[in-house]
Amino acid sequence: MKRVTQGLTLLGATGSIGASTLDVVARHPDRLHVFALTAHKAADALLALCLRHAPRYAVLSGQAEDAGLRRRYADAGCRSELLFGARALEQVAADAECDVLMAAIVGAAGLAPTLAGARAGKRLLLANKEALVMAGPYFMRAVRERGATLLPIDSEHNAVFQCLPQESGKASVASVRRILLTASGGPFRAAPLDQLSRVTPDQACAHPNWVMGRKISVDSATMMNKGLEVIEARWLFDVAPERIEVVIHPQSIVHSLVEFADGSTIAQLSNPDMRVPIAHALGFPERIESGARPLDLAAIGQLTFEHPDLQRFPCLGLAYAALRAGGTAPAVLNAANEVAVAAFLDGKLRYTAIPQVIEHALERMPAAPADSLEAVLEADRAARAAAGDGVAALMGRAA
Repeated sequence: MKRVTQGLTLLGATGSIGASTLDVVARHPDRLHVFALTAHKAADALLALCLRHAPRYAVLSGQAEDAGLRRRYADAGCRSELLFGARALEQVAADAECDVLMAAIVGAAGLAPTLAGARAGKRLLLANKEALVMAGPYFMRAVRERGATLLPIDSEHNAVFQCLPQESGKASVASVRRILLTASGGPFRAAPLDQLSRVTPDQACAHPNWVMGRKISVDSATMMNKGLEVIEARWLFDVAPERIEVVIHPQSIVHSLVEFADGSTIAQLSNPDMRVPIAHALGFPERIESGARPLDLAAIGQLTFEHPDLQRFPCLGLAYAALRAGGTAPAVLNAANEVAVAAFLDGKLRYTAIPQVIEHALERMPAAPADSLEAVLEADRAARAAAGDGVAALMGRAA
């Protein structure tokens, strides 16, 4: 009997996670087909993907209705229905004909469509960590109430999920003592501290192990990425912040570890290739081919671990502080970081000023209850304004 394939909607199709997802999907045409692909404004890149994968829908969320683009797609032979605007993201994310939703839009822009998928009870593959950072309790309540299946895609959280015992198809943390999230340490793990103020955007984006977008590469360099992952893990696995620790592992082979009450520690290992967690989530509970290179431990030789230095990585400490403060503080942290990183990438801010902007916003905006989407989005808006003021003040001081 021929297997009925599952439809996949891919939010953020033109990014690195999107490329890896489509690579895995193409290896399993008997299991999966592409239902919808989305991009922000990358019309040419999205058109190329549509011609290759023939989705029913294509969405340009950062574009207004454009008859010229419609003609260009049609003239190129694209049969996908082209939709425009942010609301179209929510439409395809919640469409009843879509079985699986890959949420891979970077930043706060991914929250609303990811939440729409959760509310529609989808099999939700979560690569957008901001959904849980900004609105963790609210988002997880929607997942539970609507019966969505949530599978983490971040390599660290996917590793934790794989290490946990499964009870009725859900990961159990009843016997967990600690979750250990690994971090590569980025490009400046051993750089002299007095040189960090002169770091350039290209240097910050030169990750030693992973190929990622520029924003997430900077987050990896500052270890804000790991701080956001700590917040994400708190809500994904329902564990207290003090039971989530970060350990630097430069080889990026051990993707995370779980320590249990009996003293046992289980780890998940693979080469640094995002197709591994993507294939795990797409095939779960089965295992399917990812295309990743097999692991050769003898060739690697050794695996090393060290504690993070909060003087070198102050953003990690700010993330733990925001998690402890609760409420809207994580949303403020995330918004301020997005503003600060954008200013750094634009050459307006020193690398070492990124945590200063974030701290400024957190001080200006005490935590408030995050009991609705509107409250979260308002905190996000206000934090961006506060962070913008912080960037302007630091630029004026530098001038």
